Amino acid sequence: MGTRTWAPPGPYDLGRTLGVLARGPGDPAYRVAPDGSLWRAGRTPAGPGTLRLTARDGRIEAEAWGPGGDWLLETLPALLGGGDDPTAFTPRHRLLHEAHRRHPGLRLTRTGLVLESLVPAILEQKVTSDEAYRAWRLLLTRHGDPAPGPAPAGMRVMPDARAWALIPSWEWHRAGVDGKRSAAIVRAARVAPRLEEAAAMDHAAAMARLQAVPGIGPWTAAETLQRSNGDPDAVTLGDLHLPRIVGWSLTGDRHADDAAMLELLAPYAGQRHRACRLILLRGSAPPRRAPRHAVGDIRHL
Repeated sequence: MGTRTWAPPGPYDLGRTLGVLARGPGDPAYRVAPDGSLWRAGRTPAGPGTLRLTARDGRIEAEAWGPGGDWLLETLPALLGGGDDPTAFTPRHRLLHEAHRRHPGLRLTRTGLVLESLVPAILEQKVTSDEAYRAWRLLLTRHGDPAPGPAPAGMRVMPDARAWALIPSWEWHRAGVDGKRSAAIVRAARVAPRLEEAAAMDHAAAMARLQAVPGIGPWTAAETLQRSNGDPDAVTLGDLHLPRIVGWSLTGDRHADDAAMLELLAPYAGQRHRACRLILLRGSAPPRRAPRHAVGDIRHL
């Protein structure tokens, strides 16, 4: 076991900063323990590792286990948002000003791990969150590795790139993952080293690198880089709900599309993802006028 302590430079909210890494309440790679400590299992360049984080007396205390433990501790400040600069954001709307004031401890995490965020983002393409979370849980449970150290029961490290590429078709089907999404994950796994290089690229180059893989579009690339790179400008395009939430929160427009959203976010160029995070924290969704998206199940097809 290795340890490290990190002192945030100002107000800090551990749960909101790292909460975007959790894929549903039963994520095998992310747990919040009854004592409030946060557990995270990840596959690092050095191998599997488990990280336990505890906020105490204005500091974050970290413990790590496994071959990847040292890597997790070395990159701890980036993971906790130490490289993020929330002062670069200037609110220009009363809702954003209020959200920025009420959540001074929000930071944008940077994991430095592309495939870790890319796979679940692909699983979330064009399905409900519950469907994607179920697939993630099942695939990690059946094909991942046990989290090193004294991790809570059931915690798993996601498969490595080779293991993702070797998952048989019937296992994807069992997890409720259709052929398009499973094929995109396999293609990404086969070029994983090239995709991991995107963690050190600027916004434009990283977006282009990820979208060079068939099956990865702007939505998936942005969702990935928000987490792997801590990209404050990676605004999610092609989302079913986000444009309407942004439009409704800022102007009362319940029918806003991507173009309208980008126009509203133009004053926050370079910080558009942060603006969206704050809107989701303080904004509201427009009244629902259509039935909820039906949950499909390809296992019965």
